[in-house]
Amino acid sequence: MTSDSNQNVPTRQQLREALGTAVQSGFPAAVADLSRLVRIPSVSWSAFDPQHVEESASAVAALLEGLGVFDSVVVSRAPVGEGGADGMPAVLATRAARNGRPTVLLYAHHDVQPPGDEGEWDSPPFEPTLRGERLYGRGSADDKAGVMAHVAAIRALQETLGDDFDLGISVFIEGEEEAGSPSFASFLRQHREELASDVIVVADSDNWDTETPSLTVSLRGNVAFALEVRTLAHASHSGLFGGAVPDAMMALVRILASFHDEDGSVAIDGLRSASFETPADDEQRLRDEAGLLDGVTPVGRGSIYSRVWAQPAITVTGIDAPSVGRASNTLLPTARAKVSVRVAPGQDAEEAYALIRRHIEAHTPFGAHVSFANPELGDPFLVDTEGWAVQEARDAMASAWGKDAVLAGIGGSIPFIADLVGEFPQAQILVTGVEDPHTRAHSPNESLHLGVFRKAILTEAVLLTQLNEREGFDAS
Repeated sequence: MTSDSNQNVPTRQQLREALGTAVQSGFPAAVADLSRLVRIPSVSWSAFDPQHVEESASAVAALLEGLGVFDSVVVSRAPVGEGGADGMPAVLATRAARNGRPTVLLYAHHDVQPPGDEGEWDSPPFEPTLRGERLYGRGSADDKAGVMAHVAAIRALQETLGDDFDLGISVFIEGEEEAGSPSFASFLRQHREELASDVIVVADSDNWDTETPSLTVSLRGNVAFALEVRTLAHASHSGLFGGAVPDAMMALVRILASFHDEDGSVAIDGLRSASFETPADDEQRLRDEAGLLDGVTPVGRGSIYSRVWAQPAITVTGIDAPSVGRASNTLLPTARAKVSVRVAPGQDAEEAYALIRRHIEAHTPFGAHVSFANPELGDPFLVDTEGWAVQEARDAMASAWGKDAVLAGIGGSIPFIADLVGEFPQAQILVTGVEDPHTRAHSPNESLHLGVFRKAILTEAVLLTQLNEREGFDAS
């Protein structure tokens, strides 16, 4: 839609109507392209074939090149740490801003979680399957739908404004987010000039429900590590020595039990909670979404949303132990556990890790030996909700969804956002997404609600159009 005079310049409402038409007409192609991406099993974990991640990166690059609006589209890798091996391939597309318009960086990731037990899937994990309003498959939502939301939004922008718009756009599609983003910081440094932007849109979160959008404004940080406990030089007969000799599992269980109070609240001195307003409690929603069994009660204190958004949490996600079927009558010399901690906004992850180690050392019974390995740290994040970009995003969501957005926290973590903040402190960050409470990302039967997908595309298309109207930005 173009004009030759001020009298013919379309109003914002006319632009939004044109965008809605463009998104609707282009939606079948977006779903088809998404389905092709889902068929590529691009698991970035070291135990899986990296060729699939390379294939996925090439497919994403082809989609971005096909738009015809970028000055450059490349597949690139960055080293892990100083002088380490290269990480997984990412895709970077850039288009320079013109005439004082801003530059927006659109982020998503093309790698996916492993499928897990394929017997728990109702259809093959890498065969996109439509049932009702949902498209099932690994990565159908997290986060290949985020990739396609960017692509489809730019298509709608092109159809509405033509190719000659002034907005600067960079697209960064990461290839190892599900493996902890080990080369992310290096990638930012390596491509700092191309990634520098005024607004960053991270399409890797969820929405309040299938009819109500949300803008994620708080994220908990994370601390994860392996804890090893040793009490014996070798395994010993439980009948001969049990009752006098502590085995490692006995000591480990005592340590793990010390992480929580009787009501399930975190009992680590110094781990803090944040203080901000949360929506009214809805225990039934919690029960439905989490799958709480009848008779099982929630844990913790305070409002439900403060527990999952603003308070720390500790989960033991794995224990190395003999299986019940292979257990023998021995005292275990060594026991290990994987500990995952969510850190409330406002607390540094390194500080939290130090507090947890101090707690473990103080609560280790019987003089057992403890050690820590493979720490993973990510800082929490709070959005400045007073920024102009937040208001633009809320306006775009209201237009696309017909409802005001909920400003929501999420209990999960996106650690690389702290890297973005550190590298681009002046940029305003918007955390959006295509998921809903029943997406089951990371779980069997992951799915994408197509109505949410369409509205997410339209939201971003409206946002891009609004950003294209803003002036007064320094191209340097």
